[in-house]
Amino acid sequence: MSSHPPVKTVFTTVFMATLSLLAGALHASTAVAAEPQVEVMQLLKTTQSWDGVQYRKYPEGQPEVSVLRYKIPAHSSLPWHTHPVVNVAYVLSGHLTVIRKDNGKTLVIGPGDVLPELVGAFHRGESGDEPVELIVFYAGTPTVPLTVKSEPD
Repeated sequence: MSSHPPVKTVFTTVFMATLSLLAGALHASTAVAAEPQVEVMQLLKTTQSWDGVQYRKYPEGQPEVSVLRYKIPAHSSLPWHTHPVVNVAYVLSGHLTVIRKDNGKTLVIGPGDVLPELVGAFHRGESGDEPVELIVFYAGTPTVPLTVKSEPD
């Protein structure tokens, strides 16, 4: 009798060891793939406001970035106003109808929408049946106001 194990036993042992290694490798790669990954999604990149008007250059002076949260009750209208600086609104909740005063052009925005706002043109927002919450990012300077209200008609 031979002192070597039968070929079938050696083959089975090698096959099972290889299968175990492959299963371990697959499990490890699946575990790595399942880990959360950084996700970046561009929400807006533009050179113009929502009505198609090109933005002018930024104001001279020290840059100042401001971020404001607006909570607008249902069935409300913001006063007519303009912005002397570039700004962008992000809608957290609700729907807002934005109206340009001089030509009546409108745009309806809702949750997840990004609005490149008008600069130098009077406009306002009107909420509907639900309150609206916005985050607005302004790129200005310390000496320039973010918003200028219109004189009463």
